[in-house]
Amino acid sequence: MAHEHHHHGQQNIKLAFFLNLGFTILEFFGGLYVNSIAIISDALHDLGDSLSLGLSWYLARKSNKKATNTFTFGYKRFSLLGALINSLILLGGSIFVIREAILRIINPESSNAQGMLIFAIIGVAVNGYAAFKLSHGKTLNEKVISWHLIEDVLGWAAVLIAAIVMLFVDTPYIDPTLSLMITLFILWNVGKRLKETLMIFLQASPKEINKKEITSKILGFDHVASLHHVHIWSLDGEKHVFTAHVKLKEIKEFGELLKLKKQIGALLKEYPFSHHTIEVELPDEPCAMESEALHPKQ
Repeated sequence: MAHEHHHHGQQNIKLAFFLNLGFTILEFFGGLYVNSIAIISDALHDLGDSLSLGLSWYLARKSNKKATNTFTFGYKRFSLLGALINSLILLGGSIFVIREAILRIINPESSNAQGMLIFAIIGVAVNGYAAFKLSHGKTLNEKVISWHLIEDVLGWAAVLIAAIVMLFVDTPYIDPTLSLMITLFILWNVGKRLKETLMIFLQASPKEINKKEITSKILGFDHVASLHHVHIWSLDGEKHVFTAHVKLKEIKEFGELLKLKKQIGALLKEYPFSHHTIEVELPDEPCAMESEALHPKQ
């Protein structure tokens, strides 16, 4: 099922890439023809999107490779790298759009409302379809790409509204003003996604995992004296890792140790861990990390 989902995600990114690249070429020349800063800005922004989508497609395929001596956890973080690059490109493109919109407000120019209307309808349809295909993606890479496409849908919706209004009201300010508002909204959301990506790179504990809850449950098992060197992090925002040292007490026979290991393994299966490592230490066995021990309350 995981392989099927991963392949499905790759195909969606591939589809989004070719749709975005083809439409980018069309809207660049169309924007020049109708003299719309919103369309021209979106064309340049979509060019960056196309490059990042192509990169994401490549990295998504790369991330499916098996573990090697160099990358012992596999290539899952290559997908995360795609999310980081996508976010940075989207930030740069958004800043460019804001700059162009402000310049157009300062120096207004008339646009071809009918031409804008036609391109807006095509833009909403193409980008909306691509966004729908990626809307159920589970990896952080797919989520970031989805924001790329949602931004495009909202941007074209703004162009559509502007074009309809301009058919009845002769004003050059609606086009850049709506583009500015939509871009600021997307910029805020991309900032949050970028923070999430950076937190994973810095090996922060996933928000959905409660470390205190897990350690408390393990400390409640028989023969557990303390825990130390407990680490929880994520490989790519979807696959998480857990490691810990378990200090034992009152162990009399090997069967008790096996039972405890099975209990801990069953507990960790309740959480979204794709990998876990538990090291057990006998009562008289020293550990250099003992100072980090978490002792149960008396």
